[in-house]
Amino acid sequence: MKKLILLLLLSSPAFAFKVLVFSKTAGFRHSSIPVGIEALKKMGKEKGFEPSFSEDASLFTKDNLKNYKVIIFLNTTGDILNSEQQEAFESYIQAGGGFVGIHAATDTEYDWPWYGGLVGGYFVSHPNNPNVKPAQFHVLIKNHWATKHMPDTFEYVDEFYNFKNLSQKTTPVLSIDEKSYTGGKNPDFHPMSWFHEYDGGRAFYTALGHTDESYTNPLFLQHVWAGIQYAARIFQP
Repeated sequence: MKKLILLLLLSSPAFAFKVLVFSKTAGFRHSSIPVGIEALKKMGKEKGFEPSFSEDASLFTKDNLKNYKVIIFLNTTGDILNSEQQEAFESYIQAGGGFVGIHAATDTEYDWPWYGGLVGGYFVSHPNNPNVKPAQFHVLIKNHWATKHMPDTFEYVDEFYNFKNLSQKTTPVLSIDEKSYTGGKNPDFHPMSWFHEYDGGRAFYTALGHTDESYTNPLFLQHVWAGIQYAARIFQP
């Protein structure tokens, strides 16, 4: 019996925590949101966290957000929280909460400077002709928790963002080579994924995640899982 209990403990997920996946849109709506939801459901079962999925902004209260270790903005767009809900989210982060932004999370809440600092920058334009195309990526920190599963340089197909108001306080871990495609508008330095400590909490962002295919790609999914673990304080950076 003792051996059976030990085996059950060893086979159980190492970390059990709750995650709120928020995908409300007040602008462009990505068709990949349902695919992303299914991918995060599967990830939760495999990795040992419990995801809840909603587009109901009324969940953003101080009492309710305390239930979650991490809040994920999955391709959110536009103005999605009112002033009271914004205040609750700020309090959540200030109390040590975690945030993960995927792709269009930077196309969200342009008139809320605190959020701009949290997510680390804002979307400004697409490369166009077409938006979805292959490009070359470079890992900026080797043997890092966010990128150790990635080759030092690799090609990836997605919709790429140009950014404005990029924070100088984040740690970029992945960049895109603007010489490998047309339409880039951040020629001096074009980060595509970063993390940082912010106002008492932790935030991780990846600009990847536009296409349906991203949510079956192990390279992208492991990157997101690493960000979730960082935001949840499972390990130190």
